[in-house]
Amino acid sequence: MRIRAKHIIPFCVIAAMAMFSPLVANAQIDAQLTQYWAVPAYYNPAATGNTDFIHITGGSRLQWLGIKHAPLSFHVLGDMPFKVLNKRVGVGVSLQQESIGLYRTLNAGAQGSFKFKLLGGTLSAGIQLGMINQTFKATEKVIPENDDAHTSTDDAIPETDVSGTAFDIGAGVFFQHKYFWAGASVAHINAPSVTLKASQEAEDQYEYNVGRFYYFMAGSNIPIKNTLFEIQPSVFVKSDLQFVGVEATARIRYNKFISGGVAYRHKDAVSLMIGAEFKNFYIGYSYDYPISDIRRATSGSHELFVSYNVKLDMGERNKNKHKSIRIM
Repeated sequence: MRIRAKHIIPFCVIAAMAMFSPLVANAQIDAQLTQYWAVPAYYNPAATGNTDFIHITGGSRLQWLGIKHAPLSFHVLGDMPFKVLNKRVGVGVSLQQESIGLYRTLNAGAQGSFKFKLLGGTLSAGIQLGMINQTFKATEKVIPENDDAHTSTDDAIPETDVSGTAFDIGAGVFFQHKYFWAGASVAHINAPSVTLKASQEAEDQYEYNVGRFYYFMAGSNIPIKNTLFEIQPSVFVKSDLQFVGVEATARIRYNKFISGGVAYRHKDAVSLMIGAEFKNFYIGYSYDYPISDIRRATSGSHELFVSYNVKLDMGERNKNKHKSIRIM
């Protein structure tokens, strides 16, 4: 398949708008996932449909165990490939629900990607269109009494629960080769501003600004000659152009069945992880031990993901059929 300018230009325009537009927001709603390599489509819509499977993943992250109201997130992702006019595309959905303190966030998006053969691999360009719903649980706030530093009549603090919804856009590119993979993406390109109100008729309103974030991830699968072992290094970088976060991961897999590894997130945490694959299922767990000052208040973070795959026949014959999980 040839790469044509009419296919690439729309995505280049979106990326350029994001890269050179000023940051107008400062809040991040994307979760920091230690097993980013297992759910690349969470950060990059171009990672959808890159395998011949219907791929469904669900998981949760409990961050900073022991700290009250610490971040707690749940994730559901699904994607699959199919062909349109004999050209391969990918589609997917991404859902995240997260609570941090008095904030509750629901982030949902529909994803699509287009595939092009390039340099012995596949280049994907993807886009995500969705919505962000933000709620502030003002009824759960606690304001100290008889304290000169606090007042219960602060106009900046809502008296009742408020919520709002805003449109959200993301885009990315992803390259997959038999020896390695890499992707770059921009989340919240439009830097949405969510207007929070108690009701549609309420006059008082508050603004929650979502920051634009940039992500890069890459990895490889290196077989160890004459063994059943594979080394799987990867790296993850995120930035809002004001700070940069970097994470390096080293995993090893045995006989395409069990895997384990370690990771280091710069000035934040060290991680241990383990995973197992059985037929069409994968389960992965990771534990983060903090190395920043927050370690004085928490024993660490826990993360669990479970995936389920159904093989698709992407050939010309019987292209609409797939095998049942019970007979594979």
